[in-house]
Amino acid sequence: MLGLTRALKVKSYTLLRGLNVSLGLLRPRNTLRRMAYAAQDKHGPSLLSFFIYNPKFGPREGEEEKKILFYHPNETEKNDKIRNVGLCEAIVQFTRTFNPTKPAKSLHTQKNRQFFYEPEEGFWMVMVVKNPAAEKQKDGKAVLEYQEDELLDKVYSSVLQQCYKMYKLFNGTFSKAMEAGGVALLKERLEKFFHRYLQTLHLQSCDLLDVFGGICFFPLDKMTYLKIQSFINRVEESLSIVKYTAFLYNDQLIWSGLEQEDMRILYKYLTTSLFPRHLEPELAGRDSSIRPEMPGNLQHYGRFLTGPVNLNDPDAKFRFPKIFINTEDTYEELHLIVYKAMSASVCFMIEASTQLTPEFCRKLDSLVGPQLTVLASDICEQYNYNRRISGPEKEPQFKFIYFNHMNLAEKSTIHLRKTSSASLTSVQPELMKILGDLNNDFSRVNEDEEIIVKAMSDYWIVGKKSDQRELYVILNQKNSNLIEVNEEIKKLCSSQFSNIFFLD
Repeated sequence: MLGLTRALKVKSYTLLRGLNVSLGLLRPRNTLRRMAYAAQDKHGPSLLSFFIYNPKFGPREGEEEKKILFYHPNETEKNDKIRNVGLCEAIVQFTRTFNPTKPAKSLHTQKNRQFFYEPEEGFWMVMVVKNPAAEKQKDGKAVLEYQEDELLDKVYSSVLQQCYKMYKLFNGTFSKAMEAGGVALLKERLEKFFHRYLQTLHLQSCDLLDVFGGICFFPLDKMTYLKIQSFINRVEESLSIVKYTAFLYNDQLIWSGLEQEDMRILYKYLTTSLFPRHLEPELAGRDSSIRPEMPGNLQHYGRFLTGPVNLNDPDAKFRFPKIFINTEDTYEELHLIVYKAMSASVCFMIEASTQLTPEFCRKLDSLVGPQLTVLASDICEQYNYNRRISGPEKEPQFKFIYFNHMNLAEKSTIHLRKTSSASLTSVQPELMKILGDLNNDFSRVNEDEEIIVKAMSDYWIVGKKSDQRELYVILNQKNSNLIEVNEEIKKLCSSQFSNIFFLD
């Protein structure tokens, strides 16, 4: 506990810091500009180009095209590709003269912003984003005015890094591809993956959650958690070739045998790509047919999300996607089996060298399906019971984002839905921009910190950082003062984070 004198100093600093941030982030000039654009067309950020190059592959004059491993859009003229890659290479080399260990991360211009990332030595990824713009009338003509200050470097740099991590999950590292088949194989894999993946990038929806890349955990009582643990142990014992297992419910993680970083990227793929393609009603019996073919009158709702669609068809061909984990250490290549019953999903990972047969799939289905159906029903029952105990939900006067850097736990009441194609939020983009600015402020200091901001729209925004945890709160209390806002934050922390001591 802080002493009274110390507490007063911290509180005084917090209030002053909040006022400074408020003035710094929301200058009257910008606010008036936003108001002027409210009734006009506004164009969000969009992807102009995306390319990957390695300067070592074309060191001589006339060989510049050999540097380019992938370029989007592909129909760009050859000379334009060479010129754009050469410009990025020159920028990186120039900035290294000032700090050899920290090359350029972004380049700001009026119309666009370029982001640079070197995921592996010598390999550079570049993403060029068109700045958001608003149409306004000038001399009777509609002209675009670019709003270059609206983009946050940290958000889009994180998106670029996510592109590499997702590629690496399904293809392994660039270096391994070079070892296996040289430049030709690497180009083939890059083209096959990014041709589809870049279509899922909706840059206008990117925000603070892309910076965190966290995991939503499903809260469970001890007995239900032990049931799940027992289920995983039984399956891994019966199917000894299973190396890793992950268990999810309602797109939230309950158990994982993977390392944190590997689970983080796999979770991103499951919740924003695979699961949305296989939406299914949560409760048993709703638009879902029972599987009557099981022996012993065992009925279940289990099915493969990856692998065979119809187990009864002996001629049906199937394959499981392969993923790569622990790429910096043991470099493991695995089959990914995702099996679902109702709202419960289990991921089984098996060494890629193992041949998976239809017989194995039928054994897994008969073993896992009935047990997973019962577990899903138990979890659903507990979830509904907890909701009844807590009473009817009321619309809170605050919305928040919470992230824990230690276990990657993430929770948001601001985001209504977050997928690879859209991020629906319940607050205005201007407020999300302020949250990103607060996060930038927190990243510059190592100490615990609290910032309070009063937006021009009369919303209060509070950011708290302590012990590797961050909390961002938006309050819709226009007539409140700083003391009342501080009291509301205390109530929120006691109700939502009562087990996290530092937020009290």
